[in-house]
Amino acid sequence: MYAKQVCVFLENKKGRVAEVTGLLAEEGINIRALSLADLPDVGVLRLIVDDRVRCLRALKSRGFVVQESDVIAVQIEDRPGGLHRIVEVLDRESINIEYIYAFIKKRSDAAIVVFKIDDAARAAESLRAAGISILSEDAIQDF
Repeated sequence: MYAKQVCVFLENKKGRVAEVTGLLAEEGINIRALSLADLPDVGVLRLIVDDRVRCLRALKSRGFVVQESDVIAVQIEDRPGGLHRIVEVLDRESINIEYIYAFIKKRSDAAIVVFKIDDAARAAESLRAAGISILSEDAIQDF
């Protein structure tokens, strides 16, 4: 039902993101989407990757603090108003969006938007009722 993302907690110091991306490159793990949030003492790097299990194992083996979390991913039309259709459904139901990030399919008119939502089950139900499909982790990998 939900997709999974990898969250990497990094000290706010020069070179930490490069350490993660370098390790993933060495391991042959492809980053499909990412988001980096800056907090006062730590950064949170959120990743959708092509092999989450290997990614978690590789990062943990190098001492990174990581966790995985559920997110809702939906495919939208890559056009003006495509995102609004989804956000409007959530807003109508008073469902809070904690954060959003997106990526676009190569040579396509579609994009995938990843949502972290405080009430994921209710959000998924509302989106489905509006005719919006929730993508599984496997579907994202095939995107």
